[in-house]
Amino acid sequence: MASGRGAGHGGAPALAVRGRAAGEAQPRPWPGPEWRLPPAGQAPPVCPFQSVVRSQRLQDLSGDGGVRKQELRPGTGQAVPPNASVAVKFSGYLEDQDKPFCTNCYSKSPGLMKLGKDITLLGLEVGLLTMKKGELSKFVFTPGYAYGQRGCPPLIPPSATVIFEVEVLDFLDSAESDTFFELTAEQQAAFPLQKVLKVADTERQFGNYLYRKRHLDDAKDRYKKALSILGLSPSSEAEQRQINASKLLLLLNLSLTYLKLDRPTQALVYGEKALEIDQRNAKALFRCGQACLCMTEYEKARDFLARAQCIQPFNHDINNELKKLARCYRDYMNKEKEMCCRMFASLNTSSA
Repeated sequence: MASGRGAGHGGAPALAVRGRAAGEAQPRPWPGPEWRLPPAGQAPPVCPFQSVVRSQRLQDLSGDGGVRKQELRPGTGQAVPPNASVAVKFSGYLEDQDKPFCTNCYSKSPGLMKLGKDITLLGLEVGLLTMKKGELSKFVFTPGYAYGQRGCPPLIPPSATVIFEVEVLDFLDSAESDTFFELTAEQQAAFPLQKVLKVADTERQFGNYLYRKRHLDDAKDRYKKALSILGLSPSSEAEQRQINASKLLLLLNLSLTYLKLDRPTQALVYGEKALEIDQRNAKALFRCGQACLCMTEYEKARDFLARAQCIQPFNHDINNELKKLARCYRDYMNKEKEMCCRMFASLNTSSA
């Protein structure tokens, strides 16, 4: 796994973002784009370096001792596949220090990093391919799999052996999706329906991950990207149902995301598109009702929400939104009444 990827200019590994030419600036001393030093007054993680290095439980992943692993907590499911995008927490330690030279453990929601592109340490790539979701492990990287003979001054000395503690929070396998979007429009059109649906589902999962992390604009773009490839011409009613099912999920997600972005007009547009596919979809009716309420279109909001309630009469969200609508409408009418009273009072004063 290490062959062909570690040799750089002067014998140091080319560990920066792929495509860096020989002789360019040294790789940065962190494995990916998201990292920061510990906040002032907050204690950093501590790593007893020598006890890990000398541990007999270390597994040799590279076959030459360059990447060794100690599993601290097992994960579940499949291992991280090549070309996946991963969300990880990590801390890196030097041989003579117990405090990390880099960490992203203070980030509440680490972003996704793509293997082969955003992950900049060869040893970390090798290690991640053996990890599962939820796993916590420590790795020892010799210089050839870390920062090379030159190191990365001033933080990383020459020929430094380093330890990384890594936790896999989540990952998404984007290989097939990446391949699809690199094709021409004609090549994409020739793709089998099932593969197109799988690509759309992968993009939707990316959008869901970004939504959960409150990256709403990025989530919206992912949903739109998935929707853009579903303008297919089905060969049967069964295929049309599959396409509509995929579209419906994306339209509902877009409607919700635009609501969170305080853009109710767009939320209504996508909610109504969802209703074109399924006019009795309670979520779509609910989203449209929410959007209309935000736009103070009370009659339309009541119509949508009442239809949703007929389909799901015991849905707490729908019933609470109808109560909210009643309060908003009552407040609106009271303000209208007050304004009319002030206007007539002004007219009476003028005529007197």
